[in-house]
Formats: sequence, C-alpha cells, structure tokens
Amino acid sequence: MDQIYNKGQQEIAEKISSSAKISNWKDWKWQLKHSIRDIDMFEKLLGVTFKESEKKQLQETIAKFPLSITPYYLSLIDTDDYVNDPIYKQAFPSISELQVGDYEMRDPLDEDKDSPVPGITHRYPDRVLFQVSATCSMYCRHCTRKRKVGDESFLPSREILLNGIQYIRQTSAIRDVLLSGGDPFLLSDEDIDWLLTELRTIPHVEVIRIGTRIPVVLPYRVTDSLVSVLKRHHPLWVNTHFNHPREITKSSKEALSRLADAGIPLGNQSVLLAGINDSPSIIKKLVHKLVQNRVRPYYLYQCDLSEGLKHFRTPVGKGVEIMESLIGHTSGFAIPSYVVDAPGGGGKIRITPNYLLSWSPDKVVLRNFEGIITTYEEPKSYVDIFKNKSFNPSDTKLEGAEEYKAVGIEKLLSDANDTISLIPENTERIERRDNV
Repeated sequence: MDQIYNKGQQEIAEKISSSAKISNWKDWKWQLKHSIRDIDMFEKLLGVTFKESEKKQLQETIAKFPLSITPYYLSLIDTDDYVNDPIYKQAFPSISELQVGDYEMRDPLDEDKDSPVPGITHRYPDRVLFQVSATCSMYCRHCTRKRKVGDESFLPSREILLNGIQYIRQTSAIRDVLLSGGDPFLLSDEDIDWLLTELRTIPHVEVIRIGTRIPVVLPYRVTDSLVSVLKRHHPLWVNTHFNHPREITKSSKEALSRLADAGIPLGNQSVLLAGINDSPSIIKKLVHKLVQNRVRPYYLYQCDLSEGLKHFRTPVGKGVEIMESLIGHTSGFAIPSYVVDAPGGGGKIRITPNYLLSWSPDKVVLRNFEGIITTYEEPKSYVDIFKNKSFNPSDTKLEGAEEYKAVGIEKLLSDANDTISLIPENTERIERRDNV
C-alpha cells in the first residue's frame, strides 16, 4: 500500500481533478483543498454506495460531528472490505456517534475548567497544554475534542496566542510546553517559526513539544522548509498518533525520517479502539514498526468518555491484557504506558499488570511476565541521607537538586511533610464534624 501515487491514488486524484498530476498529490495544500467533506464525494471516489436510510443517518451524524478526510488517507482504505477496515473506521462517520451515553461528556477531561486563559490548559504543576490551532487535516472519529471540531469560535487569533504566551512567561513553574490543537503543523511555516521563537525567549521554558497527526494523515506537510524551521528551535520533541500498522506507509516513513534526521526525538500516542487495534498482535506489530522508524511508543490511551465514542471503547481489562502481551515479550523501549486520562481533569493514570504480589519489612514478592514468582531482599542497613534535608542551590555536591512542594500522594510519603491524610471535600463525616 502507498507506493507514492500508486494506482489507487492515481484513480482518486483523477476523479477529483482530471488535470491532477503526481506533483499535485504530494502537495499538502492540494490535499487540504480537496479533502473529502461529504458523503457523495466519498461514494464517488471509493466506488461505494450507501443505502438511503443509512445515508440519512450519516448526514445527521455529520451535521453534529463534521467529516473531513485527506485524499491520501482515503487512499489507504481497503475498498474490498471497507466496513471492517481500520482506516475507514477512524476516518468515516458512524451512526453510532449519535448514541450518546449518560456518562459521556462534551469536555471529559475538564480542559476548559483548567484553562486560566483561552488556549491554555494548566493541569500539571510544571507543564501546560497550549492549543495553538483549531484545524485538523482530518477529523478523527475518536477525537476527544469533538466538541471543537469545525467550530470557528475556537480558532485562536494572534491575540489569544499572545495572551497564552504571556501566561507562560509570567508563570515561572512552567518548564514544558505542549503545542496541540487542532494540529499545530497546519499553521504556516512562518507562524510556527514565530510561535517557537516567542516561546524560546522565555528563560524557564526548557522543552517544547508538538502533538500532531500530520505524519499519519498528511505526511506531505513535513516539507524540507518545515523541518528547517523546527531545527532552529531545539530542544524540540514531536509526538504523533499512529493507531494501526497499516498507517505506517512509505510516505509516512519518509515524513518520520525527515523529522528524525533533523535531530527531533519522536514519540507516539495511540488510542485503544474497539474493532481497530484492540488486539495484542496488532499493537505489537504497531510498536515494532514504530521503533523501526525511530519513533518511541509513548502512550496507549484508554478511549476517553467524549460524546459519541461509546462504540470505540474497550474494557480497561483489554488494555491490561495487551500490556501483558508486551511487557517481557518485546524490547522495553517498544512498550508504551497504558493510561486512563481521568474524567474531571484527574490527569493520566498509568495502569499496568500487577507484578508486586506482596511485601514485608525484609523482602518483596514479585512475579515476572512468565508467571515466575520470586523474592527481592530489602537492604538491612539503608539510610536515607536526604531525609529532611533542605537543599542549598549553591552546594556543588548537590548540583541539580531543588526544593519543591510536595503534592497529592507525595505528601503522605514525604518525611519533610506533616500531612497524614488526604480527605475529599464534602464527605458526610467531615460535614458532621463541621456542624458540631
């Protein structure tokens, strides 16, 4: 699949425009201009026909959650069995999207509530999410931000971006900025350069990350010009979003190679999707193909509780089963962290099989991926030399050590903190105390 303008791609290009040439196909702006946004064009290009009753329901779905597929990504669909095709399922709407469960939410991660200024989500102490674009080259059907797709009111203006930059500038705790959207790579080269230049003037910003699905759905956007811009702003990290091995094509490999050759560390965030990649063998094949292309598997997400995603969700147990098939069975650097992004803004919670079976003051009992149960002897004379120690930044022996404020569970473990319990607000027991 995808031999760079193969027969299938050529047929699609010719149906779009009789004057289309190979240079058109690899022109990312041509791809965007000719994105498929209605069912009639989809039927025409792929040679499929939906029943009128189904088509009516699909139109209702698109009215709520718009459709947009690049010709490139469309060309990856297996037309012989498109209904079961993982590319089709990620790109084309389903009538199941209108079946919104009682537990589903417009903003399940409370990104808007954790937004001190428009465009910024500040959830973790030392890093922020900066939504610098509201546009995507493709509307993924499993998107956690479906509430914003196609809504022009979410388009960030230069003023909004400047306000976000100012918030980062005045918040010295922020050392890591993740650019997201939408897709940041749909900004012009000039705007990307301006944005990265502004962030690089902030002394406490150590790392900038960019989250993008461009290498998956529009790899031709990764041009020499774009790469040249990115190279000027190291240290820079790029996380992309491959969900299935079929998405790693010759074109996507070339895009990844350009980025990696520019010295940009690459990571990948997949979403566990029912009927698409909820199989140990599929995920293992995916992570192997990723590392072959210098992409480190970073996260495997449990599908969020966004509206219209019920048909994509798997039990958390399926994710644990997949992790059991990876840990110990393949290279450690090829294993992503399986996480649930907690509803209500609780953040990412890592979930792994349980390898710590029991413990005592003298030893811990562990099991490995094969089921072997073993013990690990605890040290008899361990002394924590840093216990209750206040770090002096001028002490060269402790260079790099910093004082910091413990939060959450860390408070309960810290010897330097007097907290003995974390108590939820508004419990009946605490309210009774307050009323006495």
